[in-house]
Amino acid sequence: MRKVLIANRGEIAIRVIRACQELGLRSVAVHSTADRDSLHAKLADESICIGPAPSTDSYLSIPKIMSAVELAGVDAIHPGYGFLAESAEFARVCDRYGITFIGPTAEQMATLGNKVKARELAKKCKVPLLPGSVGTLTSAICAERIAKEIGFPVIVKAANGGGGRGMKIAHSREELRHVFPMAQREALVSFGSSDCYLERYLKGPRHIEVQLIADQHGNMHALGERDCSLQRRHQKIIEEAPSPALSASEREQVCNYALKLAKASGYQSLGTVEFLYEAGQFYFMEVNTRVQVEHPVTEEIAKIDLVKEQIKIADSHQLNLDKGPFKAQGHALECRINAEDPDTFAPWPGLVTEFYQPGGPGVRVDSMLFSGYRVPSHYDSMVAKIITVGSNRSECVARMRRALKETKIDGIRTNLAFHLRILEDQDFVAGNFSTHFVGQFIAKRSCETARPLDRSSFA
Repeated sequence: MRKVLIANRGEIAIRVIRACQELGLRSVAVHSTADRDSLHAKLADESICIGPAPSTDSYLSIPKIMSAVELAGVDAIHPGYGFLAESAEFARVCDRYGITFIGPTAEQMATLGNKVKARELAKKCKVPLLPGSVGTLTSAICAERIAKEIGFPVIVKAANGGGGRGMKIAHSREELRHVFPMAQREALVSFGSSDCYLERYLKGPRHIEVQLIADQHGNMHALGERDCSLQRRHQKIIEEAPSPALSASEREQVCNYALKLAKASGYQSLGTVEFLYEAGQFYFMEVNTRVQVEHPVTEEIAKIDLVKEQIKIADSHQLNLDKGPFKAQGHALECRINAEDPDTFAPWPGLVTEFYQPGGPGVRVDSMLFSGYRVPSHYDSMVAKIITVGSNRSECVARMRRALKETKIDGIRTNLAFHLRILEDQDFVAGNFSTHFVGQFIAKRSCETARPLDRSSFA
């Protein structure tokens, strides 16, 4: 492997470019017309425009990306996350043209990337599952029958979905009848398939995920877990490792579940197995067959460059990691910084007039921002990730508070202030939260800040 094309944009493209540079590999960036002046296009050894701003005409277009592959003469493609990162068809096209796809095989992606198939494999491996449907559901009537058996509330999920799209919660038969076709339509628009399935909906779980890494020679490791419970509308906003909720025995248990599932599929490359955790019980949720947005928190406590290892695995290198159980070195936290209003969460693209990133001990920033950069309106609103690491959780959180206060992003609005509010909440400080924490936090703050209407202004 000598030359890698990064089929992505933003901070993850920059992350891969830097890994390639350290490995002595040439990097090729692709960009849309909206990203012509982006940092990832500037940092790569070569940069190729692949189309207009809409992602369907650029970052999601396999023919255009493969044209860039031919033009640049690359050996391999790194898909990053999002866009085509979990497209088995994209991996097959790469294989067909003799291009190394830096990730798992197309067959592994097809099996594990489909949530229904992944649930079937988990059942065979005796990995615990939430009560739910077997296979995909064809109608609301089928969904109602399953819901009656397992009890309400239930959640409808897209079989090929992720990121909260195609997910609808129902607390009654009437509500399920209403939301099921909505979930199907959303799944079809977002993922090209209306296939959905149904699970029991937990009222206060933690979201726990295990980072896996496996080479082509049978070496496989679970690099501990991450707690991703802090979410807004099923979108993660703060992640940490290790989880403050788990005991040592529970940590070992969930890692063993993840390894059992991955071994059964013959998995290779980086991957993440996600679980819900409530009342001392884990329930398998899904497998992400790619590098995760939150991979830096694992890197900081494992002292491993996961992206470099992922590239080396694709180039047939063997892993050289300790064989024993994983031991975290300290505690890490990540805050996703989005270009959005911190109160209404409305997207806020525009020109960044000044950007100052934090520094000091235990602080890392992964970002595409620079002063003079115009944040486009066509893509995800995340513009930076601030990561802190400390010898324990208290030090890690204190460093994150300091880092957030040091950060300056002028010209656009961001959720920096929102993160600070969460980090000062006593339940967060105590590690007492679930996947519903952020929604409850927002509702509570809205009630506290509400004021009676001053009608004198209408006189």
